[in-house]
Amino acid sequence: MPKVITNSFERVKLIVSGFSVAQRTIAIIGVALLVMGAVALGAWLTKPQMSPLFTGLSAGDASAVVDQLKSAGVGYELAEGGATILVPDDQVYAQRLAAASAGLPGDTSEGYTLLDKMGVTASEFQQSVTYKRAIEGELASTIGAMDGISTASVQLAIPEESVFVSEQQTPTASVFVKTRNGSTLSDEKIEAIIHLTSASVPGMTPEDVAVTDQNGTVLSAVGSGVAGNSSKQATEHEARVAASVNRMLETIVGPGNATVTVSADVANSTSERMDETYSAPEGDLSASEQTKTETYTGGQGGGTGVLGPDNIAVPNGADGDGAYEFEETSRNNAVNKSTEKTITPAGEVTRQTVSIALNRGTVTGVTAAQIETLVASAAGIDVERGDTIAVEFVEFAGAGANAAQTALAAAEAEQAAQFQQELVRSAIIGGSILLAVIILVVFLSIRLRMKRRIAYTDEGPIEYLATLTESEEQKLKSLKGLQDREALTAPLLPQVSPTLLDVEEEPEREQILVERRRREIDDIARREPQATATALASLMDESTV
Repeated sequence: MPKVITNSFERVKLIVSGFSVAQRTIAIIGVALLVMGAVALGAWLTKPQMSPLFTGLSAGDASAVVDQLKSAGVGYELAEGGATILVPDDQVYAQRLAAASAGLPGDTSEGYTLLDKMGVTASEFQQSVTYKRAIEGELASTIGAMDGISTASVQLAIPEESVFVSEQQTPTASVFVKTRNGSTLSDEKIEAIIHLTSASVPGMTPEDVAVTDQNGTVLSAVGSGVAGNSSKQATEHEARVAASVNRMLETIVGPGNATVTVSADVANSTSERMDETYSAPEGDLSASEQTKTETYTGGQGGGTGVLGPDNIAVPNGADGDGAYEFEETSRNNAVNKSTEKTITPAGEVTRQTVSIALNRGTVTGVTAAQIETLVASAAGIDVERGDTIAVEFVEFAGAGANAAQTALAAAEAEQAAQFQQELVRSAIIGGSILLAVIILVVFLSIRLRMKRRIAYTDEGPIEYLATLTESEEQKLKSLKGLQDREALTAPLLPQVSPTLLDVEEEPEREQILVERRRREIDDIARREPQATATALASLMDESTV
């Protein structure tokens, strides 16, 4: 192994040997996290990019496509509850062609392409059924493309046309939708499905469409529209009228001195009414009159007679002159005809009542009649419709209001205290984390700045940290047996005593130390040759003894 690598390993081993238990634990955790991050990064970099192969698949089609991918040895992933299949980018088009050749997916609606497959010998019944299936397929595809819907199915009931107006029936539609991840459709999307379906079939109204989800919940019923729509409209109407009346009363009687309650009845179904009115026109009548007169005069009849029972001629014994006269008059008078058709949609307010309670102890200067008149105008009270309004002066219960205010204040105080506790807790946690980071940074900076010092002795160099105090250095020397010898009390003692040098950890430290010591001895010999000679003589005398 090269010497540079060996020296590097030795240096790392020396650094690690100086770590404490906590430092070694942190180092091991850091190395483990580094290795795990490298493994995760490598797995992410080597993972192929996935793209959708098919979306909105049924369970049967998804199973068939997955079996085909397994037989082809192509990796795949399932998303959106199995309705979407993902494959690597480089396999998308090849697998789509393979699936198309196998007739997959086979659960899709063909729409108007069904009309292209009709032959010239198709009967009228086949044509009508195929046309209905085409409309159903197109509607299912359009509804299934909406956000939040994975699958849609449409069934149309189109009655046969009749020449009799009284026997004509309106078409109806049933729509089944399956939402993604079992979510619930909003009222706006349900209305969009209803109007989209009704507008696609001539003669169909929005009330003729029924919508059901995968849970069997009726979202829209035939004849009533969106389920719960009337109650929602009633609630919105009541809240809107109550808020408007309450704002007006707060300006008149002051805040908290009036209570308003509104109840509204909303129609759940639509109604249609046809009125025809006939009246005489004003001014001169534009009449037309026609008279027809016929006169005939003839001689006396001979042996003629009249037909009797059994068609036998009976002689007419009466004498006559044969005269005939006929007059017919026809008179047409002009009249006015008025036809009125009224369609009442679902959600119309059929009746509403407004009840107002005023605080008798604080409300002064106004009467119940004045309040009733103002509220009737603000709420749109219609007496002919059956609307009513009631205004009463009553004593408000102050104990309950005070208790409610006290409870509300206590709840607000508790919420504020809890918020402060959460804030203090978050501050403590953040401060602790920040303090730990600061301590770690300071420790690492001190650790990096610490230099190792070497004491040269007869037993060899001894290495220790430069942050030791003088007393700690003396204690270290005493533990290592580094007491100064009497022979070293000569003038050369400051120069030959164990020397402390600041050294950096470098490769081949022993050679560097020997070379540095030799240079120091040469420098001392040049500066003080006499003292050097005396010290050498003393050492030689001690060695001979």
